[in-house]
Formats: sequence, C-alpha cells, structure tokens
Amino acid sequence: MIKLPDADGTLTAYEPKKTPSVYAPGGAPLTSRTVFAAAHVIADPKAANEPYTPPVLDWEATLKYRHYLWSQGLAVAEAIDTAHRGLGLGWGESSELIKRASAEAKSVGGRIAGAAWTDQLAPGVPHTIDAVIAAYEEQIEFIEGAGAQVILMASHELAAIAHTPEEYRKVYDRLLSQVSQPVILHWIAPEWDPGLQGYWGSDDLGEAQKIFLSVVADYADKIDGIKAAPLPKERELELRRGVPSGVRAYTGDDTNYPEMIEGDELGFSDALMGVLDPLGPVTAAAVRRLDAGDTKGFRELLDPTVALSQHLFEGPGMNIRFYKTGFTFLSWLSGHQDHFRMVWGEQAARSASHLAKAYRLADGLGLFPDPELAERRLKAFLLTNGIE
Repeated sequence: MIKLPDADGTLTAYEPKKTPSVYAPGGAPLTSRTVFAAAHVIADPKAANEPYTPPVLDWEATLKYRHYLWSQGLAVAEAIDTAHRGLGLGWGESSELIKRASAEAKSVGGRIAGAAWTDQLAPGVPHTIDAVIAAYEEQIEFIEGAGAQVILMASHELAAIAHTPEEYRKVYDRLLSQVSQPVILHWIAPEWDPGLQGYWGSDDLGEAQKIFLSVVADYADKIDGIKAAPLPKERELELRRGVPSGVRAYTGDDTNYPEMIEGDELGFSDALMGVLDPLGPVTAAAVRRLDAGDTKGFRELLDPTVALSQHLFEGPGMNIRFYKTGFTFLSWLSGHQDHFRMVWGEQAARSASHLAKAYRLADGLGLFPDPELAERRLKAFLLTNGIE
C-alpha cells in the first residue's frame, strides 16, 4: 500500500499492481496501421541542462530507448517536440540525434523519420522566403542522407514572413518537387503553437485546411501522409476524407485516437503521436488485434489508455508542452533510464500530485515491466518532495 498525493493536497491510499507488464518486446510486425511514436530524449544527469543552456544528452540511454520502441514494432518519429526540438534542442543537437538514431534504425531494420524544420535560422530576425527554402533544403538533404524519411514541419520563420497562399505554395512547390522519397507533411494549428498563426495564408482554419489539401492533391506522389494537430475530431475526419487515395492521414488526436485509428466505413487513420512514447507497448498490442480483425479487442486494450493520455497533456495553452515531464517520469519508473532529470530542468514542470496520478493510471494499465522498481522509485520521488 502507498499513499499518493491528490491535487487538493490530501493523501489517498493506493494498492500497486504486483504483476509485471505483459507487453514484452517482440511480436509480429504491425500490418494494418503505420504507427510512429515520437520519442523523448534522455538528458545526461551529470551535465547542467539548466534552462537556456546547451543540452547534453545521455546518448547511450537515448538510443537504447529507441531500440525498445522498435522492438515493440513501432516506427520512431525523431527530433520533433517530444525530443525538446525548439525547446532546448536546436538543429545542431537535432541533426546529431537524427544521424545517430538513423544508424541505429538501419542496424535493426527499424523505421525512422526525422523532422525537417528551419530552426537553424536566427529567431526573431526577418528572413526572406528564399532563405527559408534554403534552410529547409539543408535539413532535408541531411535527413535523407542519414537514411531517414522526412517529416516536413511547419516553419515559424515562414509564418513570420508569408501572408498569402501563393507565398506558401512557392515554398512547398520547391521542396516537394525535389524530395527523393515521400514525406510526411506536418502542420500544427495555432491553438497549440501561436507562432504558426495564419499558416497557409489564412487565419481561418477552414480556409487554411483547403489550401493545405490543395498542396497535398498536387503532390500526392511525394507525400506519404499528413498530420495536422490538434484539430477537433470532426475537422480531422474531414481532413482525412479529403486526402487523395494512397496518402495516409496520421492522427494526432490525444483523446480520440482509438476511434481514429480504428476508422469507419470511409477509412481510418494511421498514427504519429507523442503519447505513443509511454503507450507504445499497449498500442502495438492493440494494433496486432486489429491486424487479426479483432476490432473489439483493439478497443478493449486502447480505450482505457485515454485517461492517461488526457492527464499527461493537461494544462492551459503552452503549458501543454510539459507533457514530456510525465513521459520522462514514466520512463524512469519503467527502468528505461536511471534518473529523473530533463533538458532545461523540465522535471520540475509538473507537480508531485500530477506525476503521482500518472503513476497510478500507468500502473492500472499494467505498463510497468517491474512494478516493484516503479513503486520504489515513486516512493523515493515522493520523499524528496516532502511527502512521507
């Protein structure tokens, strides 16, 4: 028995599970859905890693975690926001991460995609559209050269200077006409990232979506799939039904993902999600049931995970970005890393009660390979936070 702190400061008794996770590595490859987990990075605990200092990673542990995801049958989406991209990791660190992880993927036959952005450009300084194109081209060339698929991210630098659909078309026409393999076209709505307000040349989300889909239609042979998040379920369904045949729609809906991945009579979504970092094992097991035609079994496994997903992503506005703290905490409790330290000190970004609830929800799902280790580490964490 352990007493866990609630948000109101009270302590509630909880009886942890004693049975190790049944979601062991291995199993048949996933066939009916493509599932990318956006992986977190593991900081070097000996380094400062204080806010706004150059991040230092524990490369061995970071890459070992990617091997764990591949062993579950998942693909890895590398160097996006789950890996502190733009929130600690710049292009220098991200390119090293992509290079190392791509080499590891090749060694085990794992699938990997790396994010191409324009973050080597100085922030807060106006850039020309040609400079934005050149920055994209540099990163695309590097990622393709490393052997990874490209995730073409929406650019803050482009959003700051482009105002019309034609200006956005100039950039995407240039980039998509020259990629060597189909990319994943990634767009984050301004609700989550205000720096992308007006992307595609319109402040109206519906109009922006039309422009986005027109680009996809014109370059369907150069686009593996699209991801747009966070969108209301109805708008994401509309987007999914609007893409040309053969272009995947990768869901990023952290609440409705079981329904989106299952699909309906008009199609289904694949997945590219940060929450699949902690939920990768159970998601892979659920998709294998879907592969076998067991839709009911798929939902029985995946539906109960939604409460944990919603909890990890809770918070107003940009506070949502601290979901990575919960991911790292659960990774530590699971034994994937030896410490609970993060880039820019973000281990302090969530309260003890928030992380205790994350533990309880994850334990309820049977996610911990070694429940006794998870319990010991949780007790140590609570003690150092003044909770006996």
